[in-house]
Amino acid sequence: MSRKHRCIDVHHHIFPATLRKAAQSESVGFRTPPENLPWSPEVSLEAMDALGVDMAVLSLPAGVPSGPIGPANRAAARELNVTAARICQKYPGRFAFFACLPIPSDTDAALQELAYAIDELHAQGVALASSYGDGADATYIGDDRYDPVWEELDRRGTVVFLHGAQIPSSTPYPHSSLGIPITEVPNETYKAAAHLVVSGKKRRYPNTKIILAHLGGSTLSLAPRVAVLSRHMGCSLMPEEILEDFKSFYYDTALSAHQTTLAAAEHFIDRNRILFGTDFPAVSKDMAGWFTRNVEDFYAADQEQLIDVLSGNAVKLMPSLALSESS
Repeated sequence: MSRKHRCIDVHHHIFPATLRKAAQSESVGFRTPPENLPWSPEVSLEAMDALGVDMAVLSLPAGVPSGPIGPANRAAARELNVTAARICQKYPGRFAFFACLPIPSDTDAALQELAYAIDELHAQGVALASSYGDGADATYIGDDRYDPVWEELDRRGTVVFLHGAQIPSSTPYPHSSLGIPITEVPNETYKAAAHLVVSGKKRRYPNTKIILAHLGGSTLSLAPRVAVLSRHMGCSLMPEEILEDFKSFYYDTALSAHQTTLAAAEHFIDRNRILFGTDFPAVSKDMAGWFTRNVEDFYAADQEQLIDVLSGNAVKLMPSLALSESS
């Protein structure tokens, strides 16, 4: 796929061998395309060239590295970030990355890794999961215990890539074709975003620039419901303030771009808050291509906005991506 203007994929994963992605995917009711495994940068580059993607911002799947808190978790985060940085160095101009952190409630370790990843490895920002922990012990990312990390993210004006965790609901997923990544992950992104809003954390840390994966999951359709019912249930914000805070997120198009969803996004958020993403290599290049064509078709009559969605908005959010173009 060739195009005249630049394309930056802000939602592009890295699957290190230690992740054992094939087995992990099967456990949540999904099949990672076998041609993408074992993953390597060359696998992504081949797909990027086919899709007309000039640069991809790499991130680990949500919740990687997994817990528990301790030396192993801290060491894994460091190793994964160094690996991502080396890929970026090996292929200048083609890759950037969002850093992973140790479990954020491991405050000192998370803050140290945040500083190292951004200041030394030159990460574009950090990737966070919607929640951390298992079962009744899980806490959403707006929990008070994570405030020290949010305070530092806010102080730095950090870009945060927020992705729903692969958490099963209280009932099994309904069908073999409707596994957790299809039915639950989008709702986890919404729940994390809603938690940040109604808890006041989105407003308390206004300098953080949070990208919601998959057009926010179910956020666009449920934000008005939160605005009225959460106010009724004790949220201190007025409905208009709640909606305003939902509009202050950024939203990527990965696995979500369609005439209906893009129209909803256009009506709800500022146009400079829509970013392009593919979710490769979790999906095949053909699947990513279907959503990419939907983006191009939707904005076909507005080339200026198409350019902004494909790359301009990402560069405004992460200006160093523009410098990478000539690397």
